[in-house]
Amino acid sequence: MTALALAPVAGRAAQDADTDAEVAAHEAVLDLAGAFTNDGFKLRDGDYAGTLQAGQAVVVQVNLYAGNEYWFSVATADPKTTVSINLYDESGKLLKTNPYADAHRAAAGYSPDTSGPYYVRVADPGAAATYCLIYSYK
Repeated sequence: MTALALAPVAGRAAQDADTDAEVAAHEAVLDLAGAFTNDGFKLRDGDYAGTLQAGQAVVVQVNLYAGNEYWFSVATADPKTTVSINLYDESGKLLKTNPYADAHRAAAGYSPDTSGPYYVRVADPGAAATYCLIYSYK
């Protein structure tokens, strides 16, 4: 069982993509999240975007509500770069999610039993990459 050491969130919350790489990552993640909207999920406003250095991780705190279902989706701008996504509870315990991975895109589905803060961890195990993270709910 992996515990998460909580640290300040790296990256930035963004409403508009600024660079070509952020636009590419945003388009890739919207393409992935579109599959979940077909199942009735609604996209949350905003996204989290930035650059991950090799071996770096980004942790974003989100508030989830019991009874809702969530999908967290992330993509990088470079289709050759792999990315992973994990979800942790407020104590830092790694949670079992419904995973999806497709090279530069990944997603994790989760339905919390308890409302409260949760942490989404995005990691890039290889080279530096621009990423975009969004999530949807129903």
